[in-house]
Amino acid sequence: MAAPVDDMFSLCVDPCKVTSSVEVRFIDNVKVMYCSSECRQAAADQYHRVLCLGPSEDDPDHPINKLKDAWRSVHYPPETSSIMLMIKMVAVVKQAKDKAHWQKLFSHFCSRTANEEEEIAHKLLGEQFRGQLGLLHSLFRAALYDDHLSRWFVPEGFRSLFALVGTNGQGIGTSSLSQWVHACDALELPDQQREQLDSFIDQLYKDIDKETGEFLNCEGSGLYLLQSSCNHSCIPNAEASFPDSNFLLHLNALSDISPGQEICISYLDFCQRDRSRHSRHKILRENYLFVCSCSKCVSQMDEPDVTSEEEEEGEAEGETEGDEMEDEMTDV
Repeated sequence: MAAPVDDMFSLCVDPCKVTSSVEVRFIDNVKVMYCSSECRQAAADQYHRVLCLGPSEDDPDHPINKLKDAWRSVHYPPETSSIMLMIKMVAVVKQAKDKAHWQKLFSHFCSRTANEEEEIAHKLLGEQFRGQLGLLHSLFRAALYDDHLSRWFVPEGFRSLFALVGTNGQGIGTSSLSQWVHACDALELPDQQREQLDSFIDQLYKDIDKETGEFLNCEGSGLYLLQSSCNHSCIPNAEASFPDSNFLLHLNALSDISPGQEICISYLDFCQRDRSRHSRHKILRENYLFVCSCSKCVSQMDEPDVTSEEEEEGEAEGETEGDEMEDEMTDV
């Protein structure tokens, strides 16, 4: 079993959720909370001087606040692309002395908006969201324009930046509930007690899901250079985790990995991996622009390309919500 591997580079949004904190004052007496002095210093060194709003912190008319408010109103789909991560990418380059270094680093991330060969377009960039993307682009440009990053501020460049974050962004989960559930899984219990505990946990998740949706175990979003280089498999041999309850990503082997063997993670969550081949392909096509050909998908090639009744009902509900959301977005 391979040992955990810490990524060599990361840029994260709001992942620090620990019990202790360090308060730091920046210009004009504005207070910002960090999980540690190291996290505080890293933020100051990388981007915070550019993003510190000073007395305009709560001003709804400040360009950055207007951009964030517009994103919250659009809100589709928030777990896939964080406008704040895009803002921090620009701030990092603007604050850096060696701007070329950071631009080169960001260029390593995939940022294509479509797969022409497979005729797949990213679902975030469809025609139905043209108006919302146009609004976000104009606000993004007004808030952050920089000559060194002019290519990100033209319409196509903004779309590619959007795709970069949507394709490579890693949700950061350090939920105490999730850790408790994992600890429960490791308990040795009689069958009856195990069934009772599992039933309780299942119901607990269902009750919480009504309030949190898919964001229970996602406390932030980050870009990780090494992790983003891992290809997908529906039966992965490694997985990303955050065992230290911070933004430091560990890549853990799920099985023995031989020298020269490719390390693959899953871009799907646990529930999605159990869906039909057709459903898995739909998610991967829309979000990651490829058709999976892992061994599991190849072994299921003869299965009919249909989703289960439960999945079809969920997709129908999602489409209805999407129609309602589009009406709301138009009014942003």
